[in-house]
Amino acid sequence: MTSPASPASTAAQDLSAYPLIARDALFGNPTRAAAQISPDGDYLTWLAPKDGVLNVWLAPADSPDQARAITASTDRPIRQYFWAPDGKSVLYVQDKGGDENYLLYGVNVATGEETVLTPFEDTRVQLIGASTTIRDAILVGLNNRDARFHDVYRLDLGTGELTKLIENNGYAGFMADDNLDVRMAIRPNQDGGMDFFKVTDNEIAAEPFSATAMEDSLTTNPAGFTTDGKTMYWYDSRGRNTAALVAMDVDTGETRVIAEDERADIGGSIRDQQTGEIEAYSVNYLKTEWTATDPEIKAALDFLDAELEGQYGIQSRTDDDRKWIVGNDPVVAPGAAYLYDRDAGTLTQLYVGRPELEGAPLVPMHTRELTSRDGLTLPTYLTLPPGSDADMDGIPDSPVPMVLLVHGGPWARDGYGYNSSHQWLANRGYAVMSVNFRGSTGFGKDFINAGNLEWSKKMHDDLIDAVEWAVGEGIAPRDQVAIMGGSYGGYATLVGLTFTPETFACGVDIVGPSNLETLLSTIPPYWAPLISQFHDRMGNPNTPEGLALIKEASPLYKADRIVKPLLIGQGANDPRVNQAESDQIVAAMEERGIPVTYVVYPDEGHGFAKPTNNIAFNAITENFLASCLGGRAEPIGDTLGASTAEIVTGAEYVDGLDVEAEAEG
Repeated sequence: MTSPASPASTAAQDLSAYPLIARDALFGNPTRAAAQISPDGDYLTWLAPKDGVLNVWLAPADSPDQARAITASTDRPIRQYFWAPDGKSVLYVQDKGGDENYLLYGVNVATGEETVLTPFEDTRVQLIGASTTIRDAILVGLNNRDARFHDVYRLDLGTGELTKLIENNGYAGFMADDNLDVRMAIRPNQDGGMDFFKVTDNEIAAEPFSATAMEDSLTTNPAGFTTDGKTMYWYDSRGRNTAALVAMDVDTGETRVIAEDERADIGGSIRDQQTGEIEAYSVNYLKTEWTATDPEIKAALDFLDAELEGQYGIQSRTDDDRKWIVGNDPVVAPGAAYLYDRDAGTLTQLYVGRPELEGAPLVPMHTRELTSRDGLTLPTYLTLPPGSDADMDGIPDSPVPMVLLVHGGPWARDGYGYNSSHQWLANRGYAVMSVNFRGSTGFGKDFINAGNLEWSKKMHDDLIDAVEWAVGEGIAPRDQVAIMGGSYGGYATLVGLTFTPETFACGVDIVGPSNLETLLSTIPPYWAPLISQFHDRMGNPNTPEGLALIKEASPLYKADRIVKPLLIGQGANDPRVNQAESDQIVAAMEERGIPVTYVVYPDEGHGFAKPTNNIAFNAITENFLASCLGGRAEPIGDTLGASTAEIVTGAEYVDGLDVEAEAEG
């Protein structure tokens, strides 16, 4: 194991004036989260712990202190819930052990009775449509007949009756209007894009009315109808680079552009609660920026801009749109939720999500635009250790060790705001950098498509270019940079330690694939309609050229090149990146006598949902990083005992882990 070098040790000593933020405060259950308001405005709901597990709580809107838990999950936290349109029940989805087979549950607000609304095994529910006028039903997709395809059902929220509307034998998705009539079916085409079919009386047209090629497949999507069904909105990149917000006349097919931005895709919208018409839209380039097209919404957003520091978002709205739940992210303080009464002009704080972080030495996030070796702009986020940047210019007074934190996907993105991992690692003494490398979404189709067939190649070059920039700017010493990430970020970590084995001091891989061939052969069945896009963007294993490409890009075949410390975390029930992906590379390293630390969680999937498991892995991670980079760490303590962590191998390579593992064993 690499010995900490002197600059890292100095950086750790310089943090003595700043308290160590407890892992529990950063990654434990929030006090409250995800507030919503009922459609009629009579009730508030939020997620909060009940016996240590996140559940849904309900309170009268005028008496938030009278909250009571209305769900009773005792194992996995509830993380997604929403109000039924009629306001009579709260709906939530939950899987088992991280298998991502989400079922839909309903809790009657008046009686407290809970019902499993999709009582099937090995089934994943999708929400297809809800209505502002038909309040007692929703449309859902269920893959209980064929795991690959979601059939369309109408769900009566009062009786629980499911009525099949469309049997799906090859479509990737559907869209309905406010009458809960299915109006569109979406199916992959031979060009690597999507075909869009009109649906009438639950019959799908034989020919598509619109289509995309592969280049637009991730940046062109239908975005819903107005309530009268006469206008359909699109996020559309056809004929342009970034996705514009477009309105299409359903009868004539004529389109008009409502908004576009050459820097980034139009990312979201606010719509009239009654008519469904656009009232505002957002662009997220380096930060989220809102533009209102409706004067009253503009006045409301201007008010929120004046009252709140940092970023904010509208989490929930009453049917009459007079009351909003607003989430505020100050970045350097814990997030909070507010009730905004538009008529009274008042903004009332409901709660602070993590009050234990109030007064903690949280640090700002800096936005940067880096340039790749071939001229692409890479939107990037940088966080520095407290006290390391006296003039707050985003460059430390002297270089500090750095963690390159790579996002998953890869068809996703990093964004601006409070980030628990950034704050945690910065508090431990590291600069933290997150780079939107080519293939990331949100910055136009050219940026996404620049990553096609570039796994381990130009996508990795972008990460290396970012490291070179950080070293050149005096942010980090060249020999004290770690790479870390989950999913694709875990893959990028393995690429970093195999393709560029001397660049990084160590790596942390969380549920990352090591072999792209086996990854593609074991994807969840409900991703089957999208497999052709994976082949177009990664390499097609069904052709000799494609198979050679994905083998070349697979770290497993270069495991013998690993010379720096590696920590791997894996959920045993991961449906996206099977445990075999981690098992394979660990076995390959052990066969060659290469040290590796491997931790498996038998009750987790693609990531660690249970706070006790997440905290335990982060405890291992920060002590691992301290061994490599010389930052500081909170002792592992009894976190392993509180979790389900199984140390498969390599406990001796992490300070304190061998002792804890032996004690647990």
